[in-house]
Amino acid sequence: MNLIGLQTTLDLSPFFNDRWWVVLLKALFAFVILLLLTLFTIWFERRVVAFMQHRIGPTLNGPFGLLQSLADGMKLMFKEDFTPKAADKLVFMLAPFVVSIPAITAFAVIPIAGEVRVPFSEIKTPLQVTDLPVSVLFVVAVASIGVYGIVLAGWSSGSTYALLGALRSSAQVISYEVAMGLALVAVFLYAGSLSTSEIVAKQAVTNMIAIGGVQIPLPSWYCVVLLPSFVIYLISMVGETNRAPFDLPEAEGELVGGFHTEYSSMRFAMFFMAEYMNMITVSALATTLFLGGWHAPLPFNLLPGADRGYWGVLWFVVKVLIMLFIFVWLRGTLPRLRYDQFMRFGWRWLIPISLVWIVLVATFNLGRQQGWFSTGTFWIIAVVIFAVLLGLSFFGGGKEPEKEEAESRPETFDAFAGGYPVPPMPGQVLPELAGVLTGATEDDPYTPGGLGGVVPPGVNTAPPQSPPAASPGEGNPTSTGAET
Repeated sequence: MNLIGLQTTLDLSPFFNDRWWVVLLKALFAFVILLLLTLFTIWFERRVVAFMQHRIGPTLNGPFGLLQSLADGMKLMFKEDFTPKAADKLVFMLAPFVVSIPAITAFAVIPIAGEVRVPFSEIKTPLQVTDLPVSVLFVVAVASIGVYGIVLAGWSSGSTYALLGALRSSAQVISYEVAMGLALVAVFLYAGSLSTSEIVAKQAVTNMIAIGGVQIPLPSWYCVVLLPSFVIYLISMVGETNRAPFDLPEAEGELVGGFHTEYSSMRFAMFFMAEYMNMITVSALATTLFLGGWHAPLPFNLLPGADRGYWGVLWFVVKVLIMLFIFVWLRGTLPRLRYDQFMRFGWRWLIPISLVWIVLVATFNLGRQQGWFSTGTFWIIAVVIFAVLLGLSFFGGGKEPEKEEAESRPETFDAFAGGYPVPPMPGQVLPELAGVLTGATEDDPYTPGGLGGVVPPGVNTAPPQSPPAASPGEGNPTSTGAET
């Protein structure tokens, strides 16, 4: 069996030879696309969630309610803007900008379409502000700067809830950035490049695999070829952008508003828009790395010129909207996770699975270069290993010896010992619940009436007393006193 992969080498010189006003026009176009997508996503989310909940959604402002985002912006613009007395005023003012600017900057290396002609001229240029040999690392690095704005906003507010939200956000973004980076490593290994335009171009090339002399085309989009990386990236991008069900830094049921509790007016609006801009940026990155970028999908790619010129913008926007729909779908479907469950999921599952998958992809690439797949010996060994693993999954592993379950009593603790009421951790129990838990025995020192005789504070073990019997004629206005 022979694997044939067509390799392409792209020249990045067109991005560095553009005139300054062409670069300025492309930057303006990318900013307009990002801004319009942000305004549209706010309306789109409300309408989709309303449809899921059998509501109407925004309909009053503009046709189909499309101007609702502008109405919200006008409302926030005229709201009172105040700074808390205990806040660090300079940092408090700069934090919204630290969050917003990286969300805009990361869009500069995203290819929106192929080569296009500048209107009213004969100049042709790729519809991408610029490209770098390490463009994907640039996006990941710039996106990680946004967490500094969240941390600074929470710290400078002088509020306990805002600080807790900032600490949650820092731990969450760091944890899920590791999983996201590892998911992208498989793309780098398979594509052999970190340039966004080159990765898009390689997904447009059909790889052929020869089995028995018959050429069979392989899927070119990396969402199919590298499916585990795509799934891990989808989960990580939701955690990276602090969106439901991973919106723990601003959990209103626990932290009022999280890191932006003390913000209002246009400062709050900047946080609000930065969240949606980050959603669009990670969706555009997923489109670029896994969904073929601006190239037309099947069956439209069979049409000549279906993604040529400005038609690529259409396919790019459609794919980004599909990714944004996943964000909205998750918000309208899943409840918020508990924080410890969320962190455990990232470190215990996503990161180890990513590491194993990277090893498999690297092994596959090495085998493709060394010609392992063209020998019959390799496939015989692979079939034998697969059969052994399949047999072990059905018949392997003996019956585990039954372990005696040790009866352990959860320890009691004072919820107000630190000055703030805190919920019990696993293995702990509130004193007032110590005697009503399942499994309490009479030998348990914390069971009311048990042999231990230890009663937690606050637990009333006295049996309920019945009211004294009323004497004849007392408390009964109908009694005559003559009844016996």
